[in-house]
Amino acid sequence: MKPVLIIEDDPDIAEGVRYNLEREGLETRVALTGEQGLTAALDPRATPSLIILDLMLPGMNGMELCRRLRREPSTRRTPIIMLTARTTEAERLAGFDIGADDYITKPFSVRELIARVKAVLRRTHETVASSYEDDRLTVDYNDMRVVCDGEHIRLTRKEHNLLAALARNIGRVATRQMLLDNVWGYEYYGDSRTLDVHIRRLRQKLGECGECVETVVGVGYRFVGCQPRKINADTPAETES
Repeated sequence: MKPVLIIEDDPDIAEGVRYNLEREGLETRVALTGEQGLTAALDPRATPSLIILDLMLPGMNGMELCRRLRREPSTRRTPIIMLTARTTEAERLAGFDIGADDYITKPFSVRELIARVKAVLRRTHETVASSYEDDRLTVDYNDMRVVCDGEHIRLTRKEHNLLAALARNIGRVATRQMLLDNVWGYEYYGDSRTLDVHIRRLRQKLGECGECVETVVGVGYRFVGCQPRKINADTPAETES
């Protein structure tokens, strides 16, 4: 299995994480700066299966490094778990918006970290259909490509993962907790309004295709796909000249 890359400037924390992951049978590598982490992440001889990334790094900080990794073809889909002492919802959302798959605040429980690492790796290795497509909407799960009525829609990684989680369960109600567990990668105990914010942004970006996601009051959301465009009967048909 590919190694887990730990990018953490505190040697004691890095060693503790490394030791506990290796006890679980996972191979690891450690980098103490953002620059070292970037080099290790892009090493073709040891491409990481997952990256544990501290935000407060000397030199290149974790946010900047995450952006760089999401621009590189070899690490664009590599799962990233952020470690940070920052705790506000705005800071967590900022991390998710630039491509983080999970977010753990310091101080953290080693058992919780291991559980989240396993959950992210398990989700990454699940084999599922590669895309959803109807007459108006295409969602490519692997390439993070979304097209509505022929127009490419730019989504953040978290918004795309949310749409993919819904589309994979078309016609079925996805509870709020199920979506939080699937998309955020663990049993989420934070403010559930985070999910509502992402759904609202997703619908706004999808425009007319935003109708593909229905609200099931008191339960969650349901993906129903996009209905074919309605033709206005009052509009005269075009004739060949």
